[in-house]
Amino acid sequence: MQTNRQPSTMRTLMLSFIVTLPLTVALPSHAAAPTCEARSSPKPPAVVELYTSEGCSSCPPADRWLSALKGRDDVLPLAFHVNYWDKLGWPDRFASAAITDRQRRLQQASGAAYVYTPQVMLNGRDLPAWSGAGLPRMAASNVTITLVRDGNTVQASIASDAAMQGTPASNTTSASLSGYWVVLENGHSSRVKAGENAGENLAHDHVVTLYRPVPAWRVGASPPSMTLDLPAATSKSRRIAFVVTDALGNKPLQAVVLSC
Repeated sequence: MQTNRQPSTMRTLMLSFIVTLPLTVALPSHAAAPTCEARSSPKPPAVVELYTSEGCSSCPPADRWLSALKGRDDVLPLAFHVNYWDKLGWPDRFASAAITDRQRRLQQASGAAYVYTPQVMLNGRDLPAWSGAGLPRMAASNVTITLVRDGNTVQASIASDAAMQGTPASNTTSASLSGYWVVLENGHSSRVKAGENAGENLAHDHVVTLYRPVPAWRVGASPPSMTLDLPAATSKSRRIAFVVTDALGNKPLQAVVLSC
């Protein structure tokens, strides 16, 4: 009798498992689409802007230096590829006129005589001796950024405390804010076939594959639309960042990175 009961019990368990399993597997399909968010710290990271080009023979050491900053929460590394080297024989696939315009605007604001590569800007200031330099965070910020991603849409919410809202209205730069979106990718490589780096294999991280400035807004007023629709994803590791700057878009005041 025992030998008859055991198979019967096993058949009952197996039938129970077969009936229950499809219900368990089907549950996730009814769950809401996942969202993720990131909120800025009162102590913003150091914002490191590298202006570089695949056509510039002195740029690969700076590219490697920037790549070595991976994994650091206290630094936001940005590899901005300019396009004025393209005319010398090798078109940089990451370069854009908008990035070149940004570098020229920073040059004019600083009073420098010319733009150059590789150029490193640390927290809005030129850093010629970038190799081995310390990278201090920005000063404590009165601005808070919250990024929320839902699918391929990212929404930025910007808030500033009463101290900043009390800035005299006559000081336009201080009483207004601006900013920009960037999409960053790691793990790129290029086999360069022309120009100064002909024959070289160049590796790139923190590449700005999308740069989108946001118009200035008055502190205390509603900022412009802060929504970014992401382009189609590549197979590379991708992050989204938002940087709040002064009204001229030169000096960073706060930054946050969304990695999910």
